[in-house]
Amino acid sequence: MVELKTNVLYYGDNLEVLRKYIPDESIDLIYLDPPFNSNRSYNVLFRESSGASSEAQIEAFEDTWQWGPTAQGAYEEVVMGPHQKVARMLQAMVDGLGHNDVTAYLSMMAIRLVELHRVLKPTGCMYLHCDPTTGHYLRSLLDVVFSPRNFRNEVVWQRTSAHSDTTQGMRRFGRTHDLILFYGKSEASAWNSQFSLYSQDHLATTYRFVDENGRRFSTADLTANKPGGDTSYEITAPDGRVVRPYKGRYWAYSRDKMRRFIDEGRIFWRKTGMPRLKLYADDMPGVPLQDVWTDIYPIGAGAKERLGYPTQKPLALLERIASASSNPGDIVLDPFCGCGTAVHAAHKLGRRWIGIDITHLAISLIRRRMQDAFPGIEIEVIGEPVDLAGARELAQRDKYQFQWWALDRLGAQPVSGKKKGADKGIDGVIPFFAGPKEDYKRVIVSVKGGEHVNVAMVRDLKGVLEREREPVGLLLTLAPPSKDMVTEAAAAGFYESEFWGRKFPRVQILTIEEMLGGKRPDIPWGKAPFAKAPLEKEKGEQGRFQ
Repeated sequence: MVELKTNVLYYGDNLEVLRKYIPDESIDLIYLDPPFNSNRSYNVLFRESSGASSEAQIEAFEDTWQWGPTAQGAYEEVVMGPHQKVARMLQAMVDGLGHNDVTAYLSMMAIRLVELHRVLKPTGCMYLHCDPTTGHYLRSLLDVVFSPRNFRNEVVWQRTSAHSDTTQGMRRFGRTHDLILFYGKSEASAWNSQFSLYSQDHLATTYRFVDENGRRFSTADLTANKPGGDTSYEITAPDGRVVRPYKGRYWAYSRDKMRRFIDEGRIFWRKTGMPRLKLYADDMPGVPLQDVWTDIYPIGAGAKERLGYPTQKPLALLERIASASSNPGDIVLDPFCGCGTAVHAAHKLGRRWIGIDITHLAISLIRRRMQDAFPGIEIEVIGEPVDLAGARELAQRDKYQFQWWALDRLGAQPVSGKKKGADKGIDGVIPFFAGPKEDYKRVIVSVKGGEHVNVAMVRDLKGVLEREREPVGLLLTLAPPSKDMVTEAAAAGFYESEFWGRKFPRVQILTIEEMLGGKRPDIPWGKAPFAKAPLEKEKGEQGRFQ
């Protein structure tokens, strides 16, 4: 039996992680926002310490779900597997649409949806966030995985305001919404009703009275047709009149309850002397939430919670989902956790959580986000290298993931993606303040994950420093440097900083083994070059009007 760990991040393919680490019927709530758009790359932007944008967008997840051996393998596994209703639906889609990006995506999703259904508790729920491009196909798959009777809602979230594409020749209505497909595992799935704010028109017409404290209220009848206990008595109005219910009616509340209403100022006295009960607008829960959400706005360019992840969802959106379909202490899983909004919301609301992502850039971004928002939090990352052997294995499997992992461990900002030649010899930078006259400078970082390094790599780094007019360069290597490399680096001399009051070796070499052992390069460290998540003050349920 696998021991389920919570408040952890997994680096790796979520299909493998689900099968290896997540037991049957162990998860209370699943939220997933699987990327699909064949014309877009999914990027992370990193901010310089100066507050300026970095000069490169870093590829955190390239949408490579195209029809090929991986998609073909997923398709065959579904078709030959035990879930034949899912197999027949997927076959029909592939037969009808052909072998293309859409059916590759659906094949990859089908096998994962089966696993996600397996790990949900009978009381669990799943929310799948998508757009109209593939939403109708995904709903068909979900109907056969979960059964149509367990469909709850197709939520429409207005993610942006109106587009002005008409002047550019657009021949359709503007596309401004996402879909969130909501399914339960069974009829017993968890549910907590959610409410939204009353409109100003509703407040003005329904709660038209305002008390001395500025609170809006309406009034309700205090009489009833049938007697029920101590409901036939007299009360005295403020002007001294003695009041009884109208003929044939009784008070709706007992004498003690009525006295308490009077003492609390909850009685509205009509000119006739007849009392009515005050119903305050701010005591009401609000309007029961419907399946069209227009009250949660996308994250603006200047918003504090923006981390630069282009598909980042508002925290309020995930708080609403977590509040509706889970309770404190429950376990929330996000198998495509991206920049970590779902795990952030879960932790804030007192839920336990599990996040999975296939890139080290996303994992490192989530780790920093959670540590910024919840100081002192301890986050275990399962699947990333913790020793030299693990680093070697990652370098052999995927040089870009190795590079991004190494830069993250170092605390450097990645600047290059997967396009050949795009890095111009720069894999990462560490900005630092060089003084009022020079403002910000950068330590240039070059990562080498091969088993062999040579002196030419040091010379190349020196050339980059000259070209970029930067003071310090760092060569981060998997293999130990040769004696010639050490000599060549030493010959580069020193960067002397008046502001820092000391000298720094101009070219330095640090091995992965040394870094894992705690050694740091001798450089002028500045502030972290990454966007910071706002500090969360306390945990608690989402406010009903957030």
